[in-house]
Amino acid sequence: MADTPTLPVQDLKKYTESDHGRTFISLLVIKRLTAKTASNGNPFLSVELGDRGGSFSCTIFGDSPAFELLKSAGEGGVVHYEGKVEFYQDRFSPRTLRVALVTEEELAARPDAIQNLVEVAPEDAGELWTEFNGFIDGIKHDELRMTVRAVFEEIGETFRWSPAAVAMHHAYRHGLLEHTVHMARACKALLPHYREVDADLAMAGILVHDTGKTIEYEGTLASKRSRRGILQGHVVLGYQLVRKAGLKAKLDADRLERLEHIVLSHQGEPAWGAAVYAATPEAVFVSMIDNLDAKMGMVQRALRQSTDDTEFSERLPGLQTSLLTKPMGSETT
Repeated sequence: MADTPTLPVQDLKKYTESDHGRTFISLLVIKRLTAKTASNGNPFLSVELGDRGGSFSCTIFGDSPAFELLKSAGEGGVVHYEGKVEFYQDRFSPRTLRVALVTEEELAARPDAIQNLVEVAPEDAGELWTEFNGFIDGIKHDELRMTVRAVFEEIGETFRWSPAAVAMHHAYRHGLLEHTVHMARACKALLPHYREVDADLAMAGILVHDTGKTIEYEGTLASKRSRRGILQGHVVLGYQLVRKAGLKAKLDADRLERLEHIVLSHQGEPAWGAAVYAATPEAVFVSMIDNLDAKMGMVQRALRQSTDDTEFSERLPGLQTSLLTKPMGSETT
């Protein structure tokens, strides 16, 4: 199987109902794997497989030879996947024919394969990092700026390559850096319209709001939640980072409490992971910008992964709908 030319997900997404039954082979990462039980008591796996160009989901039943292989490989494992083109509710959902595990030694011998497997932010990571540090330098309040610096000294290089999520938005390498820089740009553009918002505190809150995700997520080829991520979550982990850094920088108690509150409330709703509702001008401001960029990040990714022959994306859970991806003015079918 390994000697057969493989197709990237971007090409698989071009298949239509007229290609039903066609077979293909792809080199893919196991992005998500969930063990479930059917109503008849039989086990099955819900699997998301993908590369840097996108992903698709399939179901592997307990009697399939691929069941134990995928289960033992786990999230982050790499496989040669042979499938047959099928669709379920207008979504590409292939039938699995054969799966072969790719060893770490095989991957090490093919650095190009790793590059093709890992989705990265579309913007240059080095340029994003330079711009990010410019935003820190722009914080005028000394102790507040020192607090932000101390947070990033604590978490180190992890922030530069971490994803912003496992699946919902900016869920790729450098995604957290990209998401934070996009928020900082929006912050600078919007601050003149909201004089009630303290500019330094809002910017500091944006730069540190998701730093807990550097601890919440782990994995090289696919991200999953760590032990601390499951037991505490990025909101609490971020709060801990900010509090430690603020005390170290001798930030005054009032500003530290307000900065902590931004981190604790930025998710917006307790159902979405917020510890509390936003209750300061800066916290409301940051929470709204976070929500805006998260949703627009979903839009941007769907547009990047769209193909010329499709009018709508697959359903995006974060938007609760499919997205119209065909450019304005183009002919519809």
